[in-house]
Amino acid sequence: MVQIKSPEQIAKMREAGLVVAAIHAATREAAVPGASTKDLDQVARKVLAEHNAKPNFLGYGGFPATICTSVNEVVVHGIPSDDVILKDGDIISIDCGAIVDGWHGDAAYTAFVGSGHSPELVELSRVTEESMWAGIAAMKQGNRLVDISRAIETYIRRQPKPGGGKYGIIEDYGGHGIGTEMHMDPHLLNYVDRKRGKGPKLVPGFCLAIEPMVSLGTPRTEVLSDDWTVITTDGTWSSHWEHSVALTEQGPLVLTAPDGGKAKLAEMGITAAPDPLA
Repeated sequence: MVQIKSPEQIAKMREAGLVVAAIHAATREAAVPGASTKDLDQVARKVLAEHNAKPNFLGYGGFPATICTSVNEVVVHGIPSDDVILKDGDIISIDCGAIVDGWHGDAAYTAFVGSGHSPELVELSRVTEESMWAGIAAMKQGNRLVDISRAIETYIRRQPKPGGGKYGIIEDYGGHGIGTEMHMDPHLLNYVDRKRGKGPKLVPGFCLAIEPMVSLGTPRTEVLSDDWTVITTDGTWSSHWEHSVALTEQGPLVLTAPDGGKAKLAEMGITAAPDPLA
């Protein structure tokens, strides 16, 4: 069952989304050479406390931290640790969430640590982020869930990969519904699987976490012995971008973007929904 939200409930989710945006800003500034991923977790905890918000990752299925910190070949669910020290040239995907009055926000981004990153890595992150926005642009009344998957996959497949070959669209993980829980129906693939059909029709009140994960090689992953950390099976580096998005009568509202997605969607010829907190 898909949970359809009222405008008032979407406003609460916007509150949670802005806390997530604040965590992103603070952790991006702190993701420098010499910092540990545990340091970044502490930064996120401080932001949550400042906003009187609760973490939705901590304790979820037994997860032991406030955020996920996935470095280089780690795709998702990396556990913050004092032993993982960021180095110049690393990339890190930070995934985090917040709960405000029982409503959830969830978003992720990929950051470059230090300098000297190859054009291949810069393009990997760009392609992943832009594919997320292509999916957000497809979140409109009359479309179905598969249209978002198709938009994400089509964007990625059309991008030339520096050095040749193809990007790997991670197969085992995808986006999801979000609302009174962090992970809800429906599951959102980042590619089209004809066996799954078209999925539900998108209507106002539909809220999704849209999150492509892309590698420089394989689409396949494996989970390490900690039962959380997901890596690419071929060791290639990966990128992860995510926003929580609400579909309203006035169009999409990017709940976890500081401006509600207004600027980026305008570039794509789409008018973002008014911010209910403005």
